[in-house]
Amino acid sequence: MLKKDSLIKGTIILAVAALAARVLGIFQRVPLDYMMGSGGGAALGLANNVYLWLLVIATGGLPSAISKMVSERHALGKAGEAQRIYKAALLFGIVTGVIMALVLFVAAPWYSSHVARIPLADASIQAIAPALLLFPTIAMMRGYFQGRQLMSAGGISQIIEQILRVLFGVGLALAVVSAGWGDRWIAAAASFGSVIGGVGALAVMMWYGRKLNMQDSAEVKAGRLRFERSTLPFRSIYREIFTMSLPIVVTAMTVNLVYMFDNSFLVRLSGSFYSGLEAEQVLDAFGLKAISVAGIPPILAIALSSSIIPVISSAFSTRNMDEVQRQSSLVMRIVVFTGVPAALVLTVAAQSVTGLLFEDVKGGGIVAALTAGTIFQISMMTSNSILYGLGKPRTPMYNTLIGLAVLVLGSIILGPVLGMYGFIIASTLCFMIVTVLNLRSIRQIVPLQTLGRRWTGYIVTVAVTAAAGFGAEYGVRTLLLDALPDKLVYLLGCIASGAAAGVLYLVLLVLLRVVQPSDVRSFPAPLRKLFGPLMRLAPAASRG
Repeated sequence: MLKKDSLIKGTIILAVAALAARVLGIFQRVPLDYMMGSGGGAALGLANNVYLWLLVIATGGLPSAISKMVSERHALGKAGEAQRIYKAALLFGIVTGVIMALVLFVAAPWYSSHVARIPLADASIQAIAPALLLFPTIAMMRGYFQGRQLMSAGGISQIIEQILRVLFGVGLALAVVSAGWGDRWIAAAASFGSVIGGVGALAVMMWYGRKLNMQDSAEVKAGRLRFERSTLPFRSIYREIFTMSLPIVVTAMTVNLVYMFDNSFLVRLSGSFYSGLEAEQVLDAFGLKAISVAGIPPILAIALSSSIIPVISSAFSTRNMDEVQRQSSLVMRIVVFTGVPAALVLTVAAQSVTGLLFEDVKGGGIVAALTAGTIFQISMMTSNSILYGLGKPRTPMYNTLIGLAVLVLGSIILGPVLGMYGFIIASTLCFMIVTVLNLRSIRQIVPLQTLGRRWTGYIVTVAVTAAAGFGAEYGVRTLLLDALPDKLVYLLGCIASGAAAGVLYLVLLVLLRVVQPSDVRSFPAPLRKLFGPLMRLAPAASRG
């Protein structure tokens, strides 16, 4: 029997799935870094970013809108109307997938040569295009299951998708290498793995759909659920979906748009800062290395962003403002306590992380800069979702448009002076501005109680933690790099940095009274067990 997931459980499920997806994604890119030159890496990175951006355009707001609409209908006892919405969404996903796949396939040669100026990428973009036939429909199904608060369906389908994508992507790339073909076709073979992954994900979602239908039938027979006959026109459904999803599309595409913008316009906007080969190497480091590592810290935020919408929406639709305030504050607190240190540790240990995972440490600075910016990316994504749940989707849209304007202006100004680092600074400013504007909008509706007066202690904790992590990593590299094999040194550097920063972070959270007993009681069981013994270190006033 399929059971509904609470906010914490749903978040954990989606976070584990996202973590598995990120790890598998890195596992795919590591061997590809050894198989291809910088041209192949740049081509693969561009293909992935263009595909993901178009996927967000086709589906970005719809899963969130469907999740919200379905959860509201079930909360109000309108299960039949929720089912009607689901059918309309599936139809839209199928039609959109066909159109977007054709557009991407046909436009690939022109885009790669004349816009991005990476001609090698045409085959990679065309190879990944068929995945758009599948993923819009998969996205609609995930949105429906999230609306029913069944996060495990989307989580498991995501894991299966990534396993198949990695296995087939790397396997096909190895076959192409063995045949003696060049970077253009190696990158294309790796890109086609996404199509196979989509087939597996769709199969998982269909299996869950069948299980849920059987469960609903049993609930109807037992009299616990009623599907009223709904004749709500598809036109009305689409009007509601698009009214709600258009703002969500704008906000959901922000991260992918930023990465695609950097990939597509670095050569054009950086002017004479890079030679042709240097630009190729920088794009290889950005697309193959930096985006992979920078994708790890936002994992929890992605999970929270998906699971918080139906929870807040359901409470807000019944005007239970105390619950809205509690859940909104809880989700921001979780993000602060987990997402920020994850980003900082990966930032300060970026050289060792890059050297351990990939062929060499080239691009380690780009990895560090991009990962540091994810701190604001995390808070932006979470605050977007809170506003969706509060029925204010246009607010984050307007805030995002302001942030994107800053991105473009900042890239034009900083790109010719700082190259890729200028683009990354502009991206970080974009995320930062959207976050500040979002939080101001949320506080006008419901008071957020994230840390209150504890921010000073938290900032001190983060600063000391970052310094300790960097010192440990730098010390290991400086002392051991000439004495031991490179990969072993980088592994030891990662371990030393993570251990020093992790232990110090937890201890300082308690000693500086950032984490208090009331916080620990609201944490999931594993975190309660972790913080339980540490709370003995807290000053007496805090324990009391």
